[in-house]
Amino acid sequence: MPDSRAVAVNVAANTNDPGFRGPVYPDGSFAYVPIPESTTTRPRERFPVDEPLPTYGDLDLPFRVPTDLRETPVHMDPEFPGVHGRHRASYGDPYGVKASRIAGLEPGDWLLFYATLSLRPHGWTGPGTGSDRDSIRRDADLAPEWGAYLFAGIRVERALAVEDGEGTVDRDAAAALAPTNAHLKRDPFDARVVVAGDPSVSGLFERVVPLSTPEAGADANRLVTDLSSDSGKGPWWRRPMMFDADATATLFDRIETE
Repeated sequence: MPDSRAVAVNVAANTNDPGFRGPVYPDGSFAYVPIPESTTTRPRERFPVDEPLPTYGDLDLPFRVPTDLRETPVHMDPEFPGVHGRHRASYGDPYGVKASRIAGLEPGDWLLFYATLSLRPHGWTGPGTGSDRDSIRRDADLAPEWGAYLFAGIRVERALAVEDGEGTVDRDAAAALAPTNAHLKRDPFDARVVVAGDPSVSGLFERVVPLSTPEAGADANRLVTDLSSDSGKGPWWRRPMMFDADATATLFDRIETE
């Protein structure tokens, strides 16, 4: 992975959408839970690929989704091969602050994903069931209640981005590059950047890599404060982070040993 750089962005379920965070278990294993689809979508016959719009009930999760969410469509982005029935590695983003950083990635660079996850015991049955997190014996690097964790990555094969930072990328070009990306199901199409990744190496990690300290989820550890472009101050867990080549090499040493 010589001279590869990386950008890490926050994704996945949170306390606003759909109202709970995905779980991280005491050994650092986890579940990837997408956010709900928040906008209007095209009819299925106008998707680039003939497939249904997935719902929470379709996801392969190790816990029960609340009944009132089972029929709620999900925004399956990012998508990873072999995860929740997907076959490609892709990501799209409509927000300028993230898109502008992702747009600078080149083939061979990495787009990393982190999420805020809640500590749950193995066997947790789902939102609303509760757990005494203070009594959970956890790995020493995990936060006690919730924390920010790297959990997946896409090695970039190609990225499409708007040239002037305004508007969206060309829908047809995006459909040719990443035909199953969730943004291509939206009406109107809204992505300022679309990334297609190498499916042979992109995907979920076996174990999370903490960005929070073991003392508190809101406190950034040295992967953020020493290696990334972010200061680790304020709500750092909502912001995109950039890593230069040296920092990315150090980061992947950590990822590969987890």
